[in-house]
Amino acid sequence: MKICIVGTGYVGLVSGVCYSEVGHYVTCVDKDMKKVDQLKQGRSPIYEPGIEELLVSNQQKGRLHFTDNLAEAMREAELIVIAVGTPANKDGSANLSFIEAVAKEIGTHLTSYKVIVTKSTVPVGTGQKIKSWIQDYCGKMAFDVASNPEFLREGSAIYDTMNMERAVLGVESKRAEDLLVELHRPFDTKIVITDLATSEMSKYASNAFLATKISFINEVANVCEQLDADVTKVAEVMGLDPRIGTAFLGAGIGYGGSCFPKDTQAFIQMGERAGYSLKIVPAVEKVNFEQRERLVQKVERAFGGAGLKGKQIAVLGLAFKPNTDDMRAAPARDIIPMLMSAGANVVAYDPIAMKEAASYLPHVTFSESWREAVRGADAVMFITDWKEFKELNLEELKQELASPIVIDGRNLFEPQVMKDLGFYYDSIGRMKIELEGESYEGTSNRGSRLHRQKLS
Repeated sequence: MKICIVGTGYVGLVSGVCYSEVGHYVTCVDKDMKKVDQLKQGRSPIYEPGIEELLVSNQQKGRLHFTDNLAEAMREAELIVIAVGTPANKDGSANLSFIEAVAKEIGTHLTSYKVIVTKSTVPVGTGQKIKSWIQDYCGKMAFDVASNPEFLREGSAIYDTMNMERAVLGVESKRAEDLLVELHRPFDTKIVITDLATSEMSKYASNAFLATKISFINEVANVCEQLDADVTKVAEVMGLDPRIGTAFLGAGIGYGGSCFPKDTQAFIQMGERAGYSLKIVPAVEKVNFEQRERLVQKVERAFGGAGLKGKQIAVLGLAFKPNTDDMRAAPARDIIPMLMSAGANVVAYDPIAMKEAASYLPHVTFSESWREAVRGADAVMFITDWKEFKELNLEELKQELASPIVIDGRNLFEPQVMKDLGFYYDSIGRMKIELEGESYEGTSNRGSRLHRQKLS
């Protein structure tokens, strides 16, 4: 098939690369000529494992092209996929200005029948708005509007597309349905046919439910901490029930990224405008933010009444999740300012995201390695569960720290192991390890060693 994709962000670029990989002919359009040139050279503007190899190979095979000329790209296309951003307005609702601009430009250049497919996450009713915007500019030219929401996870987006568990097709005609079924045939996936509104709602409902699972297990973890229960075992027991499942039951510091925070807010606004006030989703958001505050409280408690003023805190992990450099709504963007407001000096390291993080966290010192970040620090906080952190040498970590204080927001290590190694260790929903007979006042000078005060 011949496909035109408008927008080369996560959704558009990953979709375009994967469609070409299964044999379709794809032209991706972006207004940013600098980005277009970069893509033509086989360099991806986003970090996603495996994407550049597919970029290069499919361009070499002649199945993948990039341009800033929408009229040219859509001329021979059977499908036009809209994959531009829908950022949040100040009230949390989805901003459709990019969608509207693209729809009107499509209408201007429409010369033959096309199916215009919305892959961006949009509120219910957007498909009808797109139809109206196109009609205002295309005259009597025939076309169909459809909805095909994405369900990708950043960091594994290529895998998720090539192994999609379902494809939701919101259509208004058999002709549009047949074209979209043909698009997805090579993926051998479960296809669900719906109307436009149901398809649009399915993405918000799915993301809101996953966000709810995350906040729910974090609430369970918070109670576990009060009752000396282990949330990881509780989650294991829960997950063995097929009605619940194991996914998204990892207790931690909550969700972030470009989807869950934005989509839960938009869902709340969509409900309000429809005349229904959501009850669960706002609570999910509240719990999610409070998890960040709880992690800062953990490091404050580690120093007793000494406070964080002048303390050197190493933060390992900045991206909202591993295998991406995405800093949108990343927990680190909340946690680090809280630490600095309390007077701490923050030194941070992330394997990929430091360049991206610098624009959000201008007063943070960045290190070239985790060893450099923790050297002489009064405490270390694990924010992102990168494989590099899971596998680091804990004895070496202890030697580099000025105080053996570890605050683990991702439950990377076993409490008993940390106890045996002599760490003060506080994680999420599990046993806290406190070293008897010692308190840690910390130090104000980078590079100094452990300060111990015997308790009476």
